[in-house]
Amino acid sequence: MKPDMFREPVTILVGLGFPAQVRGVTDAYRHLVEWPGSLRERAHAVALNACQAALRGEIESETARGLFVAFAEKHELLTTETPAVVAARSRSDTDPHVQ
Repeated sequence: MKPDMFREPVTILVGLGFPAQVRGVTDAYRHLVEWPGSLRERAHAVALNACQAALRGEIESETARGLFVAFAEKHELLTTETPAVVAARSRSDTDPHVQ
């Protein structure tokens, strides 16, 4: 496993409420960087700084994961869907044979 990967992915809602798996620090960092500037606040800054520190190897990826989860909870982005449901849904979006 890569050092920036989470032990367990974080499933969040993106766009128009579609579930997406955040599998590691790089994914979390990308979501935080793409977060609208007008909505950024302290929880965003803490999670972003943690991801940057984890990418530099200064803190563990699981520490950054915890702070990303706290950010996602605050903004009601977490979903309870399991990774299997997310995978099936994404497959059905791209494969016309999956119903």
